Amino acid sequence: MRKSYTILIALLATAVLVQQFACGVSANEGAEKKAESNPADEYVFVDSTAMPNDKFGELVKYGRELMTNTAYYIGPEGVNGKYLGNKMNCTNCHQEAGTKPFSFNLMSSHENYPQYRAREGKVLTLAERVNNCVMRPHNGKPLPLDSKEMVAFLAYLKWINSYAPKAKPFKGSKNMEVALPVAAADPAHGKVLYEVNCSRCHGKEGEGLMREDNVTYVYPPLWGAKSYQPGSSMHRIIKQAQWLKANMPYDKVSLGKTFLSDEEAMDIAAFVNNDQLHKRPGVSSFDYPHVEEKAIDYDRGPFVDTFSAEQHKFGPYKPIIEYWKSKGWKPSY
Repeated sequence: MRKSYTILIALLATAVLVQQFACGVSANEGAEKKAESNPADEYVFVDSTAMPNDKFGELVKYGRELMTNTAYYIGPEGVNGKYLGNKMNCTNCHQEAGTKPFSFNLMSSHENYPQYRAREGKVLTLAERVNNCVMRPHNGKPLPLDSKEMVAFLAYLKWINSYAPKAKPFKGSKNMEVALPVAAADPAHGKVLYEVNCSRCHGKEGEGLMREDNVTYVYPPLWGAKSYQPGSSMHRIIKQAQWLKANMPYDKVSLGKTFLSDEEAMDIAAFVNNDQLHKRPGVSSFDYPHVEEKAIDYDRGPFVDTFSAEQHKFGPYKPIIEYWKSKGWKPSY
């Protein structure tokens, strides 16, 4: 009886292994999947169909509309106000209305503000941060803090924040890191890469592709009078390279799977943001009132170190980082 029982157990175990093999599942894959399912390591997504159906929900829905159709509502010819200086939309940079991983994700912004911002040299409210985007990348004028549009932006950001884990930053909440090359970023090589990978959508002259109704862009402009200002996050080479690596070319990347190498992303960002080649909207003042707090890839002097504006613009950045660390300073980028 004991022998028959042992044989039966062996046969059952063999059957399970055969079934796993037939389904392409290894014997220890169940344990691996369990480890991979740790919520702290997973991407976080928002169910846009679950917005509340009440007065607050009305503003949440309008806030999402403002994220995705910014130019239509508050652009130069906006139906609800004329605040933007161009026809780009928030979702051009904050993709999927601010919820896409590694795409200037906004899901934790509501809980992260107010916060100190070195760029402004003071503590900002979330409403002030929203207006920073309206004024810099959109080259516009600030929304009134008590306007329906501002309240809708804040309501939407509060709602998507309800999906964000609170324990620690979730996967994709921050930018995708790029390894800084030993050499400076190369705008000439970036031009070649741009022509191959980017010009088919954004145009040979970076002019973007306007929608047929002339309300907004299918693909936004990357330089010129209708693009983002100097001082915008996208105007910094490391910051833009992080975004490019995770998100472009849009039809050759998938979530967490890149197409451009780190060096290629840096070179494209160097070409796009080369102010000697490409004009941008003029600005009356620049950021970082406290010189020791400037991001290392911010190219407007004065600088707390001895490196040139060109090196702050294009790199190489490692000598700057090493110098800052030798002085006990914390480099940011």
